[in-house]
Amino acid sequence: MHTSQSSVRRRVVVTGLGVVSPLGLNAPDNWAGLVAGRSGIAPLTRFDATGCTAQIAGEVKGFEPTRPLPAPLHPRGPGGEALTAAFSPKDAKKFGRFTHLGAAAAVEAYADSGLDAHRATFNPERMGVILGVGMGGLPEVESMHDTFKAGGFRKISPFYIIQVAPNLLAGQVSLLLDCRGPNMSVASACATSGHSLGEAAASIARGDVDVMIAGGAEAAITPLVIGAFAQMRALSTRNDAPEKASRPYDADRDGFVLSEGAVVFVLEEYEHAVKRGAKIYAELRGYGASSDAYHLSSLAPNAEGSQRSMRSALVSAGMAPAEIDYVSAHATSTPGGDGEESAAIAAVFAGNKDKLNVSGVKSMTGHLLGGAGAMGAFAAVMAIRDGVVPPTINLENLDPAIAALGINVTPNIAVEKPVRGALANCFGFGGTNCSLVFSAV
Repeated sequence: MHTSQSSVRRRVVVTGLGVVSPLGLNAPDNWAGLVAGRSGIAPLTRFDATGCTAQIAGEVKGFEPTRPLPAPLHPRGPGGEALTAAFSPKDAKKFGRFTHLGAAAAVEAYADSGLDAHRATFNPERMGVILGVGMGGLPEVESMHDTFKAGGFRKISPFYIIQVAPNLLAGQVSLLLDCRGPNMSVASACATSGHSLGEAAASIARGDVDVMIAGGAEAAITPLVIGAFAQMRALSTRNDAPEKASRPYDADRDGFVLSEGAVVFVLEEYEHAVKRGAKIYAELRGYGASSDAYHLSSLAPNAEGSQRSMRSALVSAGMAPAEIDYVSAHATSTPGGDGEESAAIAAVFAGNKDKLNVSGVKSMTGHLLGGAGAMGAFAAVMAIRDGVVPPTINLENLDPAIAALGINVTPNIAVEKPVRGALANCFGFGGTNCSLVFSAV
């Protein structure tokens, strides 16, 4: 986290978490699913995938954007209007699914943080939002195109732009929760929410704000997106056993599984959190970002760019590789990517490989694209809090090339161990890389 030379870098901690994914509709259920090694992958139900080589996905089931909150919130103070749901039935129709998912996770994270009880004395200009989406409102794009072709201009919804514009998630969350500081969206493919967390932490560290709501969302399970990734031969075709399809590090992996969901953090300046008696999950110590400048969809040889992002994050954190006990890997389950990232991890952590656990939670969640980086960070934070490393499931036949690297990829069963420090990776098309370092407080 880079700061200006004239300022002192302030500490940043995690005080709230919200998650909606194929594993569950809240953060506790998601963490329980990860620790249990449960898969959220199933046959596609959103559309008829007949003729497509990939017919499975990680769909979020049972989600209603209008579901009542467990308790009313008062983000505008005790005298302000109560927030009883992320969306009213009327407002829900105005927004796209990625905004529904992302706002629900953001409201959960805000409620979890305990900030609501302090809003009467908290300046909303010191609270901002950075929430990203990798691909935007593609279900709504496809649907409205069909509507337009069938009925012409008069059938286009006046809410169409609100449904599809990537920054509308951040905008809606800032409106819902009265956040009057920075309000923006990051779009860096599968590194989106990692960059969102890193840049939000940097805003706090340099003193621009005291609190940031940060993370990402994605809802891109559509015929065109599934079809396009399938045509790239990027998706698993293990349609007869969906729960076994996402299998990072396994010799028989054949591609990733597309999923949807949202993961949102409340990040807060350390002294600000301590003063109000907040519970603190972990400290976000370091942020590293790099570019491969090599290929639009493949990692650089020896994952050189990935190594730089990890090393940069460690330098930013002021931590040595030996202080990291767990790496929450990008690990998409693609034949090339898993091996390249594993080689990079083995290089960066060459001195403490025997004490390091690595795992790929996409084996359970599938690939959330714009939400993937924050999901990996969520696993890292919870591992620190609970002393449990979630497993890489479906690991039946470890790839010999990965086995030769000598890293422990935590096969199939969660491991209980103290986790002092954890690093989370996320990489994306365009050669973009992001690494985040968390530690116990």
